[in-house]
Amino acid sequence: MAELAEATRRLEAALGALEATVGRRLDFERRRGDLETELQIMQDDRARLAVELESATARLERVENATADVSRRVHSAIGAVREVIDRAEAAG
Repeated sequence: MAELAEATRRLEAALGALEATVGRRLDFERRRGDLETELQIMQDDRARLAVELESATARLERVENATADVSRRVHSAIGAVREVIDRAEAAG
């Protein structure tokens, strides 16, 4: 009977170890799934941010081009005003 009790004790210990191992494995798989989900979210965010950056870069280029055009026009207008002032001073 002592042998049966010892075998039962070893079986219960083995089952306890198995349950603990299965629990750890399930926790690992859950964490891995969470990490995979986080990675996918980060990849989606990265793709979205890349598109937004491309759009912002294009807008910045358009603004820079418009600024350069306005600057040329202002300088041209300043030159025209100076010519008018110079002619008025020379005539007067």
